[in-house]
Amino acid sequence: MLVLAGLIAATPTSAQIRAVPTQPDSEQAALRGVEVFLINETEAPVADAGPRQIELTAADGSRLVLERAPGPTRTIAPGGFAKARYIPVGIATVTVPPSGQHSPAGIPAEETVVQSSTGTSAAFTDRFEPHEPTYGAFGLGDSGGKLQVSFSFRPFAEDAPAKLGNLRFAYTQTMFWAIDQPSGPFRSTIYSPEVYTDSALNDTTRVAIGWRHDSNGRGDLDSVDLNRIFARVEKQFDLGNDWRLDVAPMAWFYVGSSGAAHDVPDYYGYTALTAAIQQKDGFKLSLTARGNVETGKGSAELFASYPLAPIGGGIGFYLFGQAYAGHAETLDDYRRSDTHARIGIALTR
Repeated sequence: MLVLAGLIAATPTSAQIRAVPTQPDSEQAALRGVEVFLINETEAPVADAGPRQIELTAADGSRLVLERAPGPTRTIAPGGFAKARYIPVGIATVTVPPSGQHSPAGIPAEETVVQSSTGTSAAFTDRFEPHEPTYGAFGLGDSGGKLQVSFSFRPFAEDAPAKLGNLRFAYTQTMFWAIDQPSGPFRSTIYSPEVYTDSALNDTTRVAIGWRHDSNGRGDLDSVDLNRIFARVEKQFDLGNDWRLDVAPMAWFYVGSSGAAHDVPDYYGYTALTAAIQQKDGFKLSLTARGNVETGKGSAELFASYPLAPIGGGIGFYLFGQAYAGHAETLDDYRRSDTHARIGIALTR
């Protein structure tokens, strides 16, 4: 978000660095983390992780106390900025109505430039968001390795006209690595691009509608392609003590060709339900069940994760466990029902 609003205080670490937070809709929305821009107003590079605590006012008038999440100390170029993540640790004693809040502050859209031994790379990194979990997990026997990379990209600013700020492009790639075999081949890969809109109905409810393509990437004779129009609703429930429950039912219908596998819906189904319980910056357990009620075939996948950052050193990984039971873990062998358990690390969850 490049248009910042609701700022009532941003205590800088020094006169050299100014901390400017984005404005969450509410305390509940801030639980996902608040992005803070650290602006270097000097003419020399400055190494700074940002102030330990800041206060701001949410869009609904709640005045929040935010604390910096563990992370690296960044070197900020002269006149440039870096981003840090803050999480709410309390509510200030005074609630300021929206009419009494300060005027919005703005930061122009800028590339993030990184220089390394391979050269210079740049991107509008604030437009990238986590999507499905990105992880590598490994099990015994034919469970092998399961590797997944997933991200979404927001092409327009969140305040863009005609609700274009709700548009997302996403891509997920899931790879199955047969590490139990001598040559260690990748036995199957699923390619999953999608386009969807993600809209907030209120502070605790979001709705996504879009199109998703899943393919095994093979030729005409053994191609499996799924094209689905889907709708998904996510509802959050505050359980207290920094715990929350997310429930997300999803339904879809198939469009276009399914390649050589015309009976995929018998195993893949038309509906799914995800339930996840997690503590802020702590343990998370997520279960997704998917299937076809008429055929009685389907699957369930379990994710368990815990951040390693509290261990020390600001480790940016999660300890991650993954288990799958049922049909269609891979599109190449979707009629097979199997059970696999794996453990590894995740970058996102």
